[in-house]
Amino acid sequence: MEPLDPPMVPFAVAGTAGWAVAGLVLLVFFRGWLEDNGHTDWLWTCLAGFLLGFVGLVVMVRHDRHRARRRARAPGS
Repeated sequence: MEPLDPPMVPFAVAGTAGWAVAGLVLLVFFRGWLEDNGHTDWLWTCLAGFLLGFVGLVVMVRHDRHRARRRARAPGS
């Protein structure tokens, strides 16, 4: 049985969007609590996750292109 090889771009998009949503929720609804308890670095963590998500997205786009080429060259396709 062949291993799974799903398209990876949706995972990168979902992860990037997840960091963005988490950061916005923290910023809008919990900013005061974060400042009062010294956890403002959580906002920076969300920003870093969001920005690094774009790097991951580029990598996954390249991966999916190579995946399509591999499948096109595979015997029996």
